Amino acid sequence: METNTKNSRRKAHSNNFIPTANEYGKLPPQAVELEEDVLGAIMLEKDAYSIVSDILRPECFYKDTHVKIFTAIVDLAIKQEPIDMHTVTEQLRKNGQLDEVGGAYYITMLTAKVASAAHIEFHARIIAQKYLARELIRVSSEIQSKAFDERTDVDDLMQEAEGMLFKVSQQNVKKDVVQINPVIDEAIKRIQAAANRPEGLSGVQTGFHALDKVTSGWQRSDLIIIAARPAMGKTAFVLSMTKNMAVDYNTPVAMFSLEMSNVQLVNRLLMNVCEIEGEKIKNGQLAPYEWEQLDYRLKKLIDAPIYLDDTPSLSVFELRTKARRLVKEHNVKILLIDYLQLMNASGMNFGSREQEVSMISRSLKGLAKELDIPIIALSQLNRSVEGRAGNEGKRPQLSDLRESGAIEQDADMVCFIHRPEYYKITEDAQGNSLLGIAEIIIAKHRNGATDDVQLRFKGQYAKFMNRDDEEQDEYKGFVSKISNEDSFNQQAAPAMPDFPTPPPFLSGSGNDVPF
Repeated sequence: METNTKNSRRKAHSNNFIPTANEYGKLPPQAVELEEDVLGAIMLEKDAYSIVSDILRPECFYKDTHVKIFTAIVDLAIKQEPIDMHTVTEQLRKNGQLDEVGGAYYITMLTAKVASAAHIEFHARIIAQKYLARELIRVSSEIQSKAFDERTDVDDLMQEAEGMLFKVSQQNVKKDVVQINPVIDEAIKRIQAAANRPEGLSGVQTGFHALDKVTSGWQRSDLIIIAARPAMGKTAFVLSMTKNMAVDYNTPVAMFSLEMSNVQLVNRLLMNVCEIEGEKIKNGQLAPYEWEQLDYRLKKLIDAPIYLDDTPSLSVFELRTKARRLVKEHNVKILLIDYLQLMNASGMNFGSREQEVSMISRSLKGLAKELDIPIIALSQLNRSVEGRAGNEGKRPQLSDLRESGAIEQDADMVCFIHRPEYYKITEDAQGNSLLGIAEIIIAKHRNGATDDVQLRFKGQYAKFMNRDDEEQDEYKGFVSKISNEDSFNQQAAPAMPDFPTPPPFLSGSGNDVPF
């Protein structure tokens, strides 16, 4: 045993022995010979660079010399100059890097090694995969190092790790070009599906008929921004939609609330559905008929396909993971986020909050396309609205979107909520009453017309309704049977009626979220 060890040591020190990576350690994933082949092929054939330009970047190359050579090639491509052995050599000379890469001799040697660019795309993809493997090793090593540091906050580290992995995964998200025929087939299927629906809508119904008429429902893969100043009713609007979609049309809906807890959201839903004032919902001081009303109408919400998540300071990376599971496991058809400015992109460095919000809005649009469902994100408006006079002056504009112009650019649709009554404006220019009226202003519509839609707003119940909705409810007949008005004003707390078994989100601490 000892003799074998000595022999192996002598062999290791002999001039003819080259240790392998497996004997003394591990080499990072690399394909240096393929890098040489790709660089040589690019300089050998005219159109070779266009084949690999969307696959490779300078940092994809393992050897530093090759990084500098490919950078020179990119510089030439940007200037739309020919790419060959001589132009690359001259560009390296201009960059002051010719001697660093081994001079003109090394460039000549690269072109001499290859005969054609026949397999350049295949080789380029191998180089890109090796680069991604090295990036994963780098990220995992950095995370491991920080995890061993006892001063590191684990929650912060998890956020940072998600951000770093997200950046790596985004580099590998590429869709191949497709011929138009299968796309036409899919478009025809969607048109036929819309034609077969009695309401004739192609998207997710909101329950607001005038709005659905303009939008044809919220469309798949769209990012919709709904913005307003505080107290305009953003949350009330999406909760009214949630009730319509989930209860009336049985459409699975997921809502991510960064501002309110799950219990607060459900309380708002109870106000909306049961038409009981919020103060009474909070303090429990309900009259006997209101307990009956709560019991009767609560049945609408039980077993409704509504999924709530109240994770505070939700990151766009967490949202992406949860959204994928929701679509896969619960067939969720639409995501609601309340609200965009409370999200973050932890684990990534930005020069300003505007840049971070821009990254979040781009990620939401990318997620909507990936999952092929509409995503609605609420957004705040800046204070410039308050400084303008008159009803027209108070109407929001696209320039009022807060923190980032990228929100306007990334969104397929931007809607504003405007309630003139809030600004003590009770009549329009024609003398029509604006009391209880809310305007949904469609300011941007990438795939359709812009328009204004009027809804009714019941402030005491935080409820949006169609303007022509009749006050029809089975419970009204039930209430009419109660003739003794004095019983409505009883001071003693009534006995609780027998409620049906509550759904998971009404029991416990409000943390029973299906993720």
